[in-house]
Amino acid sequence: MAEVAFLGLGVMGFPMAGHLAAKGHSVTVYNRTAAKADAWVGRHGGQSAPTPAAAAASAETVFVCVGNDHDVKSVTMGEQGALRTMGEGQILVDHTTASATAAKTVHGSAEARRVGFIDAPVSGGQAGAENGILTVMCGGESDVFARVEPLIGCYARSCRLMGGTGAGQLTKMVNQICIAGLLQGLSEGLHFSERAGLDGTAVLEVISKGAAGSWQMENRGATMLDDRFDFGFAVDWMRKDLGICLAEAEVNGASLPITALIDQFYKDVQHLGGGRWDTSSLVRRLRALEANRP
Repeated sequence: MAEVAFLGLGVMGFPMAGHLAAKGHSVTVYNRTAAKADAWVGRHGGQSAPTPAAAAASAETVFVCVGNDHDVKSVTMGEQGALRTMGEGQILVDHTTASATAAKTVHGSAEARRVGFIDAPVSGGQAGAENGILTVMCGGESDVFARVEPLIGCYARSCRLMGGTGAGQLTKMVNQICIAGLLQGLSEGLHFSERAGLDGTAVLEVISKGAAGSWQMENRGATMLDDRFDFGFAVDWMRKDLGICLAEAEVNGASLPITALIDQFYKDVQHLGGGRWDTSSLVRRLRALEANRP
């Protein structure tokens, strides 16, 4: 059993760290809000540490799952960051959805200390984290990946090395681009169904069995019909992710016209007060537009 540290106990990190403990690993946790770390220890055992550096000092592998580029750099490279106490033979795994540039920056700092590094953003949402069935896309060196893959398997049903440092983050960008397009298409389809006077539930039952079927349709279609969005992956976080995608596209020359447009649609949802609504709330925007028509 491994001695590990987990930095960041949000809706994703809290259950992910819990799966590591449930598999018998010795887990030390850190969270910016200490009460969350105390709650985790109360539920799963292990111990908490007052700083990322203290949590990482004796861990074989250190996992990070925080909010954005700034947060990643702070908990890894900051004054009390994990890399301050990490050294040769230890591995740092970053599950945050961040930029490929941030991944390369942290990798450089880790490499200078002979610390292995894997960027490993995840897909599957809170439910996937809680049920231990996340999809993890990784970037880094193959020998480092081989060492951490069994640990990641504690909370993932799919884990794959996609290439060198940053490849995990780039793959996650592809994931978010596809999700945004799917949800806008599903929103427009359901809105059209409503305007046409069709039974939305029946429509979903039929088309989900054909070429239009998707994870979003199966898992979000019914709640979209019910106009319920107080759960899931928040619009605020999706806009952060799409911003990363659009910034990377400026660098690599990719054309993302639909992604850019949907990003602005999510901005409209934020203006409706839906920053914390699930990303499927794009359909609420269409309903609001309809309601405001003269």
